[in-house]
Amino acid sequence: MSGVTVTATTATGGWRELLGPKYLGASAVLAGGVALYATNEFLTISLLPSTVADIGGQRLYAWVTTVYLVTSVVAATTVSSVLARIGPRWAYLSGLAVFAVGSLLCALAPTMELLLVGRVVQGSAGGLLAGLGYAVINSTLPQSLWTKASALVSAMWGVGTLLGPAAGGLFAQYGSWRWAFGVLVVLAAAIAVLVPFALPGRTDVPPRDPIPVWSLLLLGAAALSVSVAGVPRNVVWTIALVAVGAVLVGVFLMVDRRASAAVLPATAFRPGPLKWIYLTLGMLMAATMVDLYVPFFGQRLAHLTPVAAGFLGVALAIGWTMSEIASASVTRTKVVVRIVAVAPLVIAAGLTLAAVSQFEDASGRVIAIWVAALALTGVGVGMAWPHLSAWAMGSVDDASEGGRAAAAINTVQLIFGAFGAGLAGIVVNATDRGDATAARAMFATFAVLAAVGLVASTRSGSRTSRSTP
Repeated sequence: MSGVTVTATTATGGWRELLGPKYLGASAVLAGGVALYATNEFLTISLLPSTVADIGGQRLYAWVTTVYLVTSVVAATTVSSVLARIGPRWAYLSGLAVFAVGSLLCALAPTMELLLVGRVVQGSAGGLLAGLGYAVINSTLPQSLWTKASALVSAMWGVGTLLGPAAGGLFAQYGSWRWAFGVLVVLAAAIAVLVPFALPGRTDVPPRDPIPVWSLLLLGAAALSVSVAGVPRNVVWTIALVAVGAVLVGVFLMVDRRASAAVLPATAFRPGPLKWIYLTLGMLMAATMVDLYVPFFGQRLAHLTPVAAGFLGVALAIGWTMSEIASASVTRTKVVVRIVAVAPLVIAAGLTLAAVSQFEDASGRVIAIWVAALALTGVGVGMAWPHLSAWAMGSVDDASEGGRAAAAINTVQLIFGAFGAGLAGIVVNATDRGDATAARAMFATFAVLAAVGLVASTRSGSRTSRSTP
């Protein structure tokens, strides 16, 4: 049966069941893989100044994030194929092993060029782990737990946003940036120990799709183009790179629609809510990319120390995580549909408050307003995310597409994250000063972007509301 749900109450299990003895191991592995990816992404941003001061490579500064993001996007599109070929257990063990190797390369890198090699290895494994976090929900947990499991897994992005900047700032503060990557090696090994006991060797995912090579190339090129768009100071080059990225995404959609080996499920190209669900998820993820510059403006405008500025970015993560846990417990379908529909407006309100409160030499009261604004932004993301993830996995026309629909959640998340990061860099670099004007422009731009997302969010639950008695 197609559609998200057909009853007035969304079928859902409880947190006690998900975190009970039967599913605790699987929950820990799924959440841990995504947490590794997300924490590493934000951790490195805080470490970069200390890293460059130690091994040089200032001209390659932006590429440390770029190569990680691009390889993650590419790897994320292989999730469905990898899962069908080798099963959840070996997929996770392989991903964790490669991630540990990449982290070790970063920890030992004597030059920036070799650090980039480590980041490529990390990204290739990180994108796989992040995608598996959703795909394995679909294949190893009962449908009654999908919403709670989606909340748990996607909350790890909030945890990564929480731990990454804070931990990176602490390691940087004490001149121990290499040890930060060493800790990631230990964490990957710890999660790997759980895998054989927590996940099955095989699942009922019969279709062995070939790897979607053309879709991979197009998505990778699009992410690369947009990720570096904020680097040039020439406005013409910046606009051109963004335009190229947008065109490549358009070409990707045309190719993927016709390809036998595709990234997105065929249902996403047919009438129905799935395309709007993906678009809403993407817009929410793009909005969170403002957090990449929160520590930067915390130091510039409020003169905070690196560690304190890192903790400033935690506000969005706290709002996201707390809201997600609370929202995942809502089961009445009509209420859920309304929650998802208004989420972009909540995000827009938070970003607007952040925009109007950006001032030079910010006082303690102004900083408190920033915290409230970022927390409100996080609340908007968290209140919709678990329901959208569960809807995406349950709205395919063909049950065999379930794995691809789940894996595509992460691909959509990564590609929109790339566009969001690129857009943030473009807006901030437009003034070439990094002052309050740039901060206001960035938050205001993303407030408008979030508000536009209302079009998609209201349509994502359209079939649900029609099906509700």
